[in-house]
Amino acid sequence: MRKDYRLLPLFLLLLILIKPATAYGSNPAPLKTREYKTLSPDGKITLTVYVGEGIRYQVESGSIRILDPSKIALNLADGKEMPGVNPSVKRERREKIFDTITPSLYKKSVVSDNYSLLVLTFKEGFEVEFRVFDDGVAYRFKTGFPGSVTVKSETAEFNFDSDHDAWYQYLNRWGKGDKYYTTFENAYVNTRLSETAGSDSLIVAPLVVDLGSRKVAITEADLEDYPGMFLKRGKREFSLEGEFAPVPRTTSISGSGPVDPGNLEAVVTGDRYDYIAITKGTRSFPWRVIAIVEDDVALADNDIVYRLASPSRISDESWIKPGKVSWDWWIENDLWGVDFVAGVNYRTYREYIRFAAENRLEYIIIDVGFSEPGDIMKVNPDLRLEELISYADSMNVGIIAWAGWLAIKNQMEEACARYSAMGIKGFKIDFMNRDDQEVIKFYYALAETAAKYKLVLDFHGASKPTGLNRTWPNVLTSEGVKGQEWCRWTNPDQPKHAVTFPFIRMLAGPVDFTPGVFRSESRERFRISWIGSMGQGTRAHQMAMYVVFESPLQMLSDSPSRYRENQECTDFIASVPTVWDETRALGGKIGEYIIMARRTGETWFIGALTSWTERKVEIDLSFLPDGKYTLELFRDGANANRYAQDYKKEIRVVSSGEKISVDLASGGGWAGMLTPEKTE
Repeated sequence: MRKDYRLLPLFLLLLILIKPATAYGSNPAPLKTREYKTLSPDGKITLTVYVGEGIRYQVESGSIRILDPSKIALNLADGKEMPGVNPSVKRERREKIFDTITPSLYKKSVVSDNYSLLVLTFKEGFEVEFRVFDDGVAYRFKTGFPGSVTVKSETAEFNFDSDHDAWYQYLNRWGKGDKYYTTFENAYVNTRLSETAGSDSLIVAPLVVDLGSRKVAITEADLEDYPGMFLKRGKREFSLEGEFAPVPRTTSISGSGPVDPGNLEAVVTGDRYDYIAITKGTRSFPWRVIAIVEDDVALADNDIVYRLASPSRISDESWIKPGKVSWDWWIENDLWGVDFVAGVNYRTYREYIRFAAENRLEYIIIDVGFSEPGDIMKVNPDLRLEELISYADSMNVGIIAWAGWLAIKNQMEEACARYSAMGIKGFKIDFMNRDDQEVIKFYYALAETAAKYKLVLDFHGASKPTGLNRTWPNVLTSEGVKGQEWCRWTNPDQPKHAVTFPFIRMLAGPVDFTPGVFRSESRERFRISWIGSMGQGTRAHQMAMYVVFESPLQMLSDSPSRYRENQECTDFIASVPTVWDETRALGGKIGEYIIMARRTGETWFIGALTSWTERKVEIDLSFLPDGKYTLELFRDGANANRYAQDYKKEIRVVSSGEKISVDLASGGGWAGMLTPEKTE
């Protein structure tokens, strides 16, 4: 019987068409694709790297697909894409790392740093390093080119397999500058991935995606000499991708907007180069970070950004002093019960120093008005600064001075040298409002120069942290969050925000939120007021912020006069440390509530916050070492729903393993301190 081969081509075509989906989803895998697979130390997270038509990586956690194959690339100015179309792996290196980090100024004194390492070295002159932790995956490019390189763009895809819920904040603007101008201060929204705005609407990292049995946070770490990463909707369905601000060509100098119009900032009006960075040809690029946890609670206590940051560059950190600071700007120097006219003057700040000393606070801040706008070297003569510093020294209180970033940028060395010699302890730097390469370079340059002169820093008006607080521990805190100051000119849903950003923004690092407003009101009684500013939520809510929010430099935002009228509450918040030996997230759900516990020595502090929704929560003390403890607590009073300043203080004895039932009022809170009972 004669065989008819005429149907063979059709048969082969059908075989190709029905071939199972490959690692690239619905697209066939390219020829000669090589796979490199690595497991996390506990074996639960699987990273697969595909090298063929470029480089893609895929992430799974157990049986859950976290990311579909997602492309990564650096596009250089000579038209070369790194890795290019068919990169060639020269060698691979694998290693299991089991290490510990012992930070001196962090939310815990020991950080486990365990991961599986995969390094792919390419013949084209670069490497890609992957780290697979038990709680996430990170990758970065490393280059070894001579001289400098110009990076036109970077491809960073995060491809999800279906339409998940996400929590994120859009880039916010005050109506000036180009699309990358932002204060990095916005409320978080909760939508499906498909409902994120188009590619022109940028999202500020970190972002959290809810996969049901897994929560995924996307951010970056070790950002140096390179622009920050925004996120936007990707080209494929349910995809996100990075976008990076190009280098500014020119900037215009303007007032800083409605808050402090006399202060200056550099605004980019759209005139930028067609590249995002000119940088060293031999370097490690920033980490792209995918944190993976099983529940919301694990997001609130996560160290992945800190682990990935470069180690401290300060050999002797003993001079760096964390602590709390009495802050003037929130209350516009609103003092009473004093025999002088309060303002930006010597007697007012002498009173702040006296208040700080009374309550064992480490610092005061002299905010807007310290110097002439735009010139940090021209101090306000009404401050009688040398005399004020001398008085502060005698009271063991440090002074931190405020400056806009342009005021110090061009006279950095001179300003740091002068004010350090005078006895100023640090700077609060404001109004960067960008995270392109120029501003990121400024952060590192000032951190290094300030460390040289033993000055601490608070980067206000700043982008999210990416581990700078590990590399330069004198950078005590950063804003990059819609802080409580917004209550002065808007009516935000601040209690909901306060139980949202600790799971998202705080994953990136310390947060300058400005807590402790004792004139804090219920939802119905809150009023916008520039003078006599109000906060939102109950008194216990404001007190619990000191435990829940991480910041080695923590503000007391209200008036010394009001704090003195509420001394037992002031005594408590003044006693809360700002760096810790141990941190534990005990409970919570994004946008609803949070319970945090932190330890210094043998003493534990616990803070609980809720949104405007009343709720009952349970605090399980089984994490405590065996024994009995004296618990001093502040809870919402019986009428806190109407009169937010109503609270109740209690002292009682509790035992390890006990469960405490807590009723949280609308916008409510609970704060407690546990000290071990001494046995004979």
